[in-house]
Amino acid sequence: MALNPASELKIALAQLNPTVGDVAGNLAKARVARAKAARQGADIIMFSEMYLSGYQAEDLVLKPAFQEACRDALER
Repeated sequence: MALNPASELKIALAQLNPTVGDVAGNLAKARVARAKAARQGADIIMFSEMYLSGYQAEDLVLKPAFQEACRDALER
């Protein structure tokens, strides 16, 4: 069955190594990956769970300043 080109969705999967707690640095890596995926024709890019904060952030997620940094990064 042939698909209508308008019904196709190209998804990029990003497998990056985030640094725990480095929201700004992780966001910068995500932007580079997003730009590369867009150049390759991706419509959407998927990152791993907790990519922005870094997995196993543990106590960091309880700190208001860290929570705010994550929210701010998502709004950019």
